[in-house]
Amino acid sequence: MSFQILHSWEEARTARAASAVAVGNFDGVHRGHQLLFARASDAARRAGLVTVALTFAPHPARILRPDRAPRLLSTLEQRLGWMREAGVERAVVLPFTRELAGWGPEEFARRVLHEGLDARVVVVGDNFRFGKGAAGNVETLEEMGRQYEFATDVVTGLVIRGMTASSSEIRGLIERGEVARAARLLGRPYGLSGEVVRGRGIGHKQTVPTLNLKTAAEILPAVGVYVSSVLDLATGERWESVSNVGFRPTFGGEELSIESYVLSPFEGSVQERIRVEFHERLRAERGFADAVALKAQILRDVARAQAWHRRVKRWVRQ
Repeated sequence: MSFQILHSWEEARTARAASAVAVGNFDGVHRGHQLLFARASDAARRAGLVTVALTFAPHPARILRPDRAPRLLSTLEQRLGWMREAGVERAVVLPFTRELAGWGPEEFARRVLHEGLDARVVVVGDNFRFGKGAAGNVETLEEMGRQYEFATDVVTGLVIRGMTASSSEIRGLIERGEVARAARLLGRPYGLSGEVVRGRGIGHKQTVPTLNLKTAAEILPAVGVYVSSVLDLATGERWESVSNVGFRPTFGGEELSIESYVLSPFEGSVQERIRVEFHERLRAERGFADAVALKAQILRDVARAQAWHRRVKRWVRQ
């Protein structure tokens, strides 16, 4: 299936086609967002429409309330990749500006949804707000739909094991180290991507090879030790691992580091860009009397991580 990315309202108008549109910021593209895309795709299939995701860059709060803007779970590039995987055919990334923020609900519905996208179905969450001062809500959208001839599909918030699938909920879980619960809401493990730091982070000559990650991610898991996986972004090769997010107190560290101990030998090329995915928190970070005590604890952490990965493999085979 083809996937098209449009970066402005003008581009959207040029490529205008009758569409089913899911609207939102979609930070993290969690399971609640995925449900919106699924509903838009279903409507598109039934009526012969194009499935569209309408999103914004930068996040509106960074323009309107920069002092209170949330740190983000994902980059725009990641969001677009996950949209494609979710079956979206066209992503429209609307630049969020002061001018756009000044459009009222009627102007937004007319200029963007009707004139720009030729929306026939608009899919939103039940907490959706739009227009100047967030004056529009789902009832306003339904009214605009009657005026501009699009149906409005309001999706109730998705609750999984007592947790609401929302970007803010997921941010809190990750920052508390509850990465397993965050993964249930995301539909995938939370991961950090970036460059491998040379010299300090790679231990090819050690018993357990290590990688030290430098990342620009805005949300980091709580300091501690985690069962993890490492993905080589160049080759797609994956390794089971155990990762430490912390300050290396045994060695008097002052800078935060993200170091992964890979549970099998490296083969092939040297890793340059990786993604570390966090599955479960094993323990908090703490200092040890010396390197010997630290190594003994690392070996215990490795054993627990290996046991976790074995359990997952057995479960997948069943």
